[in-house]
Amino acid sequence: MIGRSEHLEFPGSHGALLAARLDLPEAPPRAYALLAHCFTCGKDALASARISRALTEFGIAVLRFDFTGLGKSGGEFANTNFSSNMEDLEFAADFLRERYAAPSILIGHSLGGTAVLAVTHRIPEVRAVVTIGAPADPDHLSHLLRESRAEIEASGEAEVVLAGRTFRVRRQFLTDIAAQPQAERIRELGAALLVMHSPADSIVAVDNARRIYEAARHPKSFVALDGADHLLTSPADAAYAAAILATWAGRYALTADEPLPIGTDTGPSTILGPADPESTGDVDLGVPA
Repeated sequence: MIGRSEHLEFPGSHGALLAARLDLPEAPPRAYALLAHCFTCGKDALASARISRALTEFGIAVLRFDFTGLGKSGGEFANTNFSSNMEDLEFAADFLRERYAAPSILIGHSLGGTAVLAVTHRIPEVRAVVTIGAPADPDHLSHLLRESRAEIEASGEAEVVLAGRTFRVRRQFLTDIAAQPQAERIRELGAALLVMHSPADSIVAVDNARRIYEAARHPKSFVALDGADHLLTSPADAAYAAAILATWAGRYALTADEPLPIGTDTGPSTILGPADPESTGDVDLGVPA
């Protein structure tokens, strides 16, 4: 059972204070994890909250926070981009390292998964990285902005409605997501990788999981979240993801043992669930990544 949850703040990439929550287990933590939420979501989104709290039952403390300009964090969303999200994650890791202990586990849901893949090399203590329904590349977001792209390019910015809320998106955001060397970052991850994705995800197609998995080096694993939607709105799906995540992370980040060699292409990978991530059909969710 969860021990306690602390409301915290720390400065982000733009200098504004970021609102955070640290979920702690009853006993001293076996590891600290940093969790990144989906695009335009927040730390209190159902998937983030449920996974974070479930992980405390396995002895893992989890820090989740609102990126700059989102939720209860300060700053202006229009001034942010994928690179600033990476920097926010780095600031969050620094905060954990200074106040508690550095995160040995990074977890990212949807675009948050893309971000943790990109920032792993900046946090040397990370031994395990988990993505849930993540795009293989941040430029995946371009399809969400396609109706406004011409206006953004012509005027420099535009009001965009995402998940029923209005956000101001500027040209620099498009430039930034198009310039990320994501495939190279995945190849040089330097940590064990667990890719979790639902074959029924209609927001971020499961082919993204294949691309991430194939780009990564061993040790790497894939788990099919059969029947789950993109946002893991079912409590059972979130609990299942958390249980698998904690069990897998125990091999790499929850013990004092020396980590396995990273970055070699020898030895078996682990496939949990259907080996073919495209084995089932899609459902309509209508919620962006």
